[in-house]
This record gives sequence, C-alpha cells and structure tokens, in this order.
Amino acid sequence: MSTLIQVRDLSVAFSNGDSQVSSTVVKNISFDIARGKTMALVGESGSGKSVSALSVLRLLPYPAASHPSGEILYDGEDLLQASEDRMRQLRGDRIGLIFQEPMTSLNPLHNIERQISETLLLHKGLSGSKARQRTLELLDLVGIPDPESRLKSFPHELSGGQRQRVMIAMALANDPELLIADEPTTALDVTIQEQILQLLSELQKRLNMAILLITHDLNIVRRYAHDVCVMCQGELVEKNDTASLFATPAHHYTQTLLSADPSGEPTPLKDTGKVLLSTEALKVWFPIRKGLLKRTVDHIKAVNGVDIQLRAGETLGVVGESGSGKTTLGMALVRLQQSTGTIHFDGQSISSFNRQQFTPLRRRIQVVFQDPFGSLSPRMSIAECIAEGLTVHHPEQSPAEREQIIIKALQEVGMDPAVKHRYPHEFSGGQRQRIAIARALVLKPELIILDEPTSALDRTIQKQIVELLRHLQQKYNLSYLFISHDLAVVKALSHSLVVMHHGNVVEQGPAKQVFNNPQHPYTQQLLRAAFSN
Repeated sequence: MSTLIQVRDLSVAFSNGDSQVSSTVVKNISFDIARGKTMALVGESGSGKSVSALSVLRLLPYPAASHPSGEILYDGEDLLQASEDRMRQLRGDRIGLIFQEPMTSLNPLHNIERQISETLLLHKGLSGSKARQRTLELLDLVGIPDPESRLKSFPHELSGGQRQRVMIAMALANDPELLIADEPTTALDVTIQEQILQLLSELQKRLNMAILLITHDLNIVRRYAHDVCVMCQGELVEKNDTASLFATPAHHYTQTLLSADPSGEPTPLKDTGKVLLSTEALKVWFPIRKGLLKRTVDHIKAVNGVDIQLRAGETLGVVGESGSGKTTLGMALVRLQQSTGTIHFDGQSISSFNRQQFTPLRRRIQVVFQDPFGSLSPRMSIAECIAEGLTVHHPEQSPAEREQIIIKALQEVGMDPAVKHRYPHEFSGGQRQRIAIARALVLKPELIILDEPTSALDRTIQKQIVELLRHLQQKYNLSYLFISHDLAVVKALSHSLVVMHHGNVVEQGPAKQVFNNPQHPYTQQLLRAAFSN
C-alpha cells in the first residue's frame, strides 16, 4: 500500500503583528498517510491539530504564519515549495477539505447548487447541465432527501447535519485522493454522526481515498481510524495503529485522554418526594402560513403534549436529535417561548404568567446556554457578567457585598477570583462554561436548565464540567434539566430520562432503566449510535 502524504519535521510559527517576535505552535511533527487509510490527529483544543492539517493545503494566514522547518510531500511533491497556481489546482480537486463549522464556511449568499457546482466548473470545466447533474448525484450520495428540491436552498434553510453533508458533497465533488476532515461531526447528533462517518468510510473504500481526520472524540477514532497521532501543546507525543494505541497507550497524556470519558454515577438522590417542576400537555406549535393572506395551513409541532416531572435535587436528562424539541421545551419552561398547556413550579401554576409576574421566579430558575461565548457579553468583564443578575434581583446589596458573592461563585466553579476583571474572549471554552455556571449560581437557584453545556468541549473539559455539576448538586440540592445529544454525559449525570422525537416524548423513566433496557425503536437507535464499538 503506497504512501500518499509524508509530513517531515513540520513546524508552524505565527508572528505577533508587525513585530519580528513569533511563537511556534507546531514543533517538528512527522507522520505518513497511506492511500485508502484514515489517520486521526487527536488532542485537546490548542494542541495544533487544525494548524497542522491546514498547512497541507497552505491555508494558514500567510505571511503571519510560517514554517521554520519541515516538508509536506504529496505523492513526492513538496507542497510547501509549490506555487500558488499549483496549490489552486490541488485544492478542491485532488485534496478535499471539510471544515469544522459548515454554517460559517458555506457562503450565506449563494444557494447549494451554486456552491457545489463551483468546484466542478473550476476544475472539470463541466457545462451548466452536467454540473447540475453531478451536483444532484453528490447530494443523493451524501443522503440529502429529495435533492432536486434542495438545489435552490440557502445554508440557513438546512439543518446542521444537512449543512455538514453539503460540505462533504463539495469536498468529494472531484473524487479527491486525500480528504481532510476537521472535526466533521462536532456538535452533531449521534445518529447524524453515525450516518456521516459511515458515508465517509464507504466512499473511502470506493475511491481508495486517504483521510486525515481531526477530532477530539476518541470513540470516533476507535471506530473509524486505522492510525492515530496524538498531539499535545504543538508536539506529536505518540503515534501508533489504532488498536495498539487504545490497548497500550505509552504516553501519560494519551492515557489521560483515554480515561477522560464522562463516567461515574449521578449524585445520590435525596428522597424528599417533592416535585419541583411538572408539565401537563405542554405544547409549542409554530404556524405554517401560506397564500396571499398568510392563512395558517398547518403547524410545526416542536413540542407536542409533553408531560414531565422533576423532583428537588434530581437531574432530568432530555435527549433526542436536532429538531426533536429539546431546547424549545427548555425555553418554554422559563417562559422564553410561548406555549400552551400547564407548567407547575413548586406547586404554583406559572403557565399564564406574563413577563412581569415571572421576573421574581428567574432568581429561582436559571439557564446555562449551549454557547457561553454567545451568551456572555463581550463588552462586560467577568465580574460584571456575574453581577448582572444580582443587580436586578438584589438591588439592596452594597458593591462590597456583591464582590464577595462574585468571588465565592468563581471559587465554587474552580476559577481564580483574580480573573474577575478580564473579558470573555480571554478564556477557553471550558473556562467560559464555568463562568456561565457561576453566573447562574450567584442567585442561589433551585433549578438550572442546562442546554448542551458540554457541546464541542474536549472530553477532558467535559469530564471536569460533569464533576463540577455533580459537586454543586450535592452541595446545594440543585435540580437540573439537562438537555444534550451526548448520551455519555447524560448517563453520567441523569437520574431520569426523557427521549424526544419530532416534538413527542417517545420514552421516559429512570435513566438506568432506559439505558439498560430501551423499549422504543428510536431510543434503541440512539443508544446503538452512541455506544456501539
């Protein structure tokens, strides 16, 4: 089996603005990728994975980025020495690339047909009709239903999984010899992950294509990669075939990564019997309006008659694919989404509360959103972000009292209080999530709604957040509504489980019972996709 890519002693450095000072972010790494094989590049955020992969296509921001040493041989040709014209010939033709976030890498102003056919026109010179036919073939290949109806769709009109499939179609349009897949399944549902990775595996066999897979999800690596390179702080600390690396990891960092899956049992539940939150026949229906008069012809039933119960000190996990209604349910519970049906909190019906009536309850019910960078104001320091709720709900507090509460909240979530005057962009994703949890904690709530709080975080950081949530729950008897598509995290935290599909609850019960003996075919499908090896 011949080698397609050889990376030898590659280093990457970035200069600091106009100064001559540069920092080396990748240090003398070497690896090979054989034709028809998948090589996984793994490590935590900031380890240098994506920078190394983008170097292959020379997509780093040159001249700010440079290569103090090394060579990248593609079929014997050193790409670091190739002309820009030669690189344009290779990009999108012999070497395809799937970016981590398709919503930002797809052009929002162009429809799907134009974006996929562009590479066919540039590299193959196909006519409009032939390019359209090939585009339809590609959309069908990647599993887009009714591809003809999607040709004129824009990226914002597609789901996350569909956008990722479009990116794959673009990358595969010219049958590349090498596919670079940078976190191709980050933040996707387990069933969509399974479909996309199976698709790449099938195409690899069909095309004898080499794949450079960049990911922090070691379950994916175990199932789909042939070889693994482990990166830590810009250095390649271990490389081996997948089976050997997982069986006998040599480097202590690799051992840490492999043991970082969220595990353990939920916090022991205090048998108080008190139901803190419940719903009956809760519905969130969005009208579909058509015609000149915009009459309602149907509804999107995002949440369709849901009944749940959450006791004091309990974690209720809510799982399901994107579009199943998980987040809409959570937002309806805190009256951020209009709904019908009954919601009881601490024995009181809150279904008909208006904004003013609900305001006092916001101290007792807090939300931690999926993206802390989006929910923390970039113009406010960490202390100001955390203090915002205190200012609204406890105006009687003095600045000194408020500062002491902020310091305690930061300490509770494992943050150094000295950072309180820094801004969100100065922190990592895991640190920002801790800050978001601190902001929720300062008001001493009884219920926290956690909407995908570990999505797209490294497994080591996920494990820390899970342990933090367990600790806080045990200390304060908090109730959590935990919304997630990551079933490993849900299993580690949840006492009870609700499985949603197209707005309906298809299965619910004690978490152990559902995980060990799922009854509904959809639940069985979810668990197979999440835990099969």
